[in-house]
Amino acid sequence: MKKIVTIIGARPQIIKAAALSRAISTHFKQQITEVIMHTGQHYDENMSQVFFDELGIPAPNYNLQVGSGSHGKQTATMISGIEEILIKEKPNAIVLYGDTNSTLAGAIAASKIHIPVVHIEAGLRSFNKAMPEEINRIMCDHVSTLLFSPTKTGYQNLQKEGFKTENKAPYHADNPKIYHCGDVMYDNSLHFSTVAEEKTSIIKELHLQKNEFILTTIHRNNNTDEPSRLNAIFDALFQISEKSKQTIVLPLHPRTAKLLETNIDGALLDKIKNSNRFKIIKPASFLEMIALEKNCSLVMTDSGGVQKEAFYFEKACVIFRSETEWVELVECGAAIIADANTQQIIHAYEKLSAKQQFEFPKLYGDGHAAEFMCREMIQHL
Repeated sequence: MKKIVTIIGARPQIIKAAALSRAISTHFKQQITEVIMHTGQHYDENMSQVFFDELGIPAPNYNLQVGSGSHGKQTATMISGIEEILIKEKPNAIVLYGDTNSTLAGAIAASKIHIPVVHIEAGLRSFNKAMPEEINRIMCDHVSTLLFSPTKTGYQNLQKEGFKTENKAPYHADNPKIYHCGDVMYDNSLHFSTVAEEKTSIIKELHLQKNEFILTTIHRNNNTDEPSRLNAIFDALFQISEKSKQTIVLPLHPRTAKLLETNIDGALLDKIKNSNRFKIIKPASFLEMIALEKNCSLVMTDSGGVQKEAFYFEKACVIFRSETEWVELVECGAAIIADANTQQIIHAYEKLSAKQQFEFPKLYGDGHAAEFMCREMIQHL
């Protein structure tokens, strides 16, 4: 029996962990024991517990309740708490997701006491080290033993950084194994697609019509905290809503909702508040987001996860960033990088709306990535 400790700290990681937990309980419960540790990096009852309940994830065995703080203070507190639990649990490996401070803390804590690190979503690069996430993902990759990349580009990025494809078992941090294996989020989207239609009523509650609204999310600090960028995005959204006659559905974190009052020009904010084409709503659950993604006409976002989910449901996407780690979406023509530039956003929307045919190749696996990862962990940990 292999024991793994899964680290989660933010809502996207809770969702990603659902795929692995489901694979273990369905196919590998005689071979893998999973201990779940929530760092509490982004934790409150309303925004996290609903995900555990909705997705059927086992309750965390541990919650460090770290809370918010500076990068250094938050990460240091997590390292200490994670190390203490790893010493107690003595797992065969620690499983980390993505690129948050929880990911970085887990990688440091485990590698220092020689516990193998399994990194899911390895190899992703924005090539912008001003992003904290870029530092976190690079650091985690370079102390990992098994690295599971969801994309061919991620796999190639690892090769360019010196990871060798010809390494042989036994694997360890100095002799790691890299994989191109598909995306656990694609697993989840397929699994929960039908469930979302049955268990959510958000489309009906918001009086939305299929393909007649634009789903928008904005959460990155460099967009929400910089008035010039936030104004540019909302100016574009207002102009698009007026011209297209489409509704803008915007699930918004409470923190970002407050920033609208302080960081958006008063005249523009008044126009948005008085427009019947804007539906600014509370944060949507995972199943609600799937329902919105499946039924919208187009997605506009600064979220990496939402970019991919749009692709899963064959929706075009405008990206409110200057780069993306999911370069395949842009290369195949399903997404356009518009940054926080009003005219670029409008142009990207018009170009995608006018496009008659899109290609959505199977970039993210076959929907069984989590099962593949489990088999590899059983074999090599």
